[in-house]
Amino acid sequence: MSRKPNITISYEDLSDIEEQLRKIKLPAERFDELEKELVRAKVVNIKDLAPDVVAIGSQVTFKISKFDKYLTKTLCLPLDMHKYEDGISIFAPIGSALLGLRAGQKISWNTKSGEQQIDILEVKRKVRYLVCD
Repeated sequence: MSRKPNITISYEDLSDIEEQLRKIKLPAERFDELEKELVRAKVVNIKDLAPDVVAIGSQVTFKISKFDKYLTKTLCLPLDMHKYEDGISIFAPIGSALLGLRAGQKISWNTKSGEQQIDILEVKRKVRYLVCD
């Protein structure tokens, strides 16, 4: 598998993810995968997060290369799935893979059915927090 791309997340998203992890029991394997993604992330203030970076609440258009399939999904917390018709949980393998990537980046990861690769085509980020200077 190729080297994973650099990712950037906000302190706010990290805090929300940690809070949800206290409420939801993930299988150990999923917890470990998510933790590996979070540990390698550069963490910044929300106001310093570039607009084309996938964050919680972002609507992301991406391609699953193996199947030549294009999808548009909104990355969300598991307890917020009911708010989105196109929601994908941050705790799902593909949701964890999307977090912190930018438009134009690719990532590969192993699944039970073999290696998968997704290409990030477009990111539309919704404002989740009021930013004050």
